[in-house]
Amino acid sequence: MRNLSLLFLLALLSACSAKNESSSAFIAIDTTSIKYAKGFIIRNLGNIKEVVVTKPYQGAESGYTYWLVPKNEEVPEHRVDVKIIRTPIQSIVCTSTTHIPLLDYLNETNRLIAFPTLDYISSEKMRARIDSGKVIDLGVDKGLNIELLATLKPELVMAYTMTGDYGQFKKIEELNMPVVLNSEYLEEHPLGRAEWIKFMALFFHKEKEADSIFSVIEKNYLSTKALVEGKSASSATVMSGIVYGDAWFMPAGQNYAAKLLRDAGLHYLWSSDSSTGFLQLSFEAVYEKANDADYWIGVGSYKSLEEIKKADHRYANFKAFINKHVYTNDARIGAKGGSEFLELGYLRPDLILHDLVNIAHPALLKDSSLFFHKQLH
Repeated sequence: MRNLSLLFLLALLSACSAKNESSSAFIAIDTTSIKYAKGFIIRNLGNIKEVVVTKPYQGAESGYTYWLVPKNEEVPEHRVDVKIIRTPIQSIVCTSTTHIPLLDYLNETNRLIAFPTLDYISSEKMRARIDSGKVIDLGVDKGLNIELLATLKPELVMAYTMTGDYGQFKKIEELNMPVVLNSEYLEEHPLGRAEWIKFMALFFHKEKEADSIFSVIEKNYLSTKALVEGKSASSATVMSGIVYGDAWFMPAGQNYAAKLLRDAGLHYLWSSDSSTGFLQLSFEAVYEKANDADYWIGVGSYKSLEEIKKADHRYANFKAFINKHVYTNDARIGAKGGSEFLELGYLRPDLILHDLVNIAHPALLKDSSLFFHKQLH
């Protein structure tokens, strides 16, 4: 946390350096504590929340600054690059299924009024809202129906970008609909992704609720992790991923998924890799290193060992396949086929970790049931 003198200096400098800024400096009283997430910063400027999304997409050289100004207050003079959001918001459009659990857990499910491709949503609470006709389908994400969106007039559009292309969002902003970028997917620590519930909460004035929710998730995660600490030296080996096209895709050594495997007391065979994205390897390279792995966790959408074998008979030569230690994370599928793991997993890494420990060290936990994962037969 930055000290008060530095915050004062930063506030003073920013207030005096750019065109269209207030002549009176805001003093940043404090910076809200964010423990794991690296992608956003929250500062309190009086009753205004200054939110900086520091890394809106991979490779970004700068971020975006938002001022969340209560609706009962006037908007102060501000820098031209600061985007203004009036809070608390009454309606929102989200563009990623990972945003849906944030609304559900904050009891703001009924604020969602539109979403691209509704079938992707798995949440039972949100599906009930969809089935009652209260959420509009905006089409495919990259081809968002902006004309339809404009008729809905949401108070906020929560979006994401993986390339830095802001063209579509600029068009939305030109129609007087505020856009904020959520880059939770770039967080490398599992609890960092979960901590983005604090980001969503700001727009509803529900910071205390978010803190309480996150504290429970963090406690669950750390207590489960503590059960396996010290067991890594003799831990079981694990491989992950599957072939797509011409390459085997798997988590890189410092990837979010690799971190979860490590925290579960498993030895991920590519853990020495220093990158954070995904590796693309040949089948032969994977087999050479992982043919004797104890577990194979994460096999795409395959639903049985026979289905995997039919895709490529060489899969059946892995020790994990022979011993039936193969697990999918698609145990829970929504009413329209969406993956609950992909939707809820960001917010609930504690449930993922619980699954992984149950798979690798079943004797350590009283509850032996799996939530997201399922053993394939």
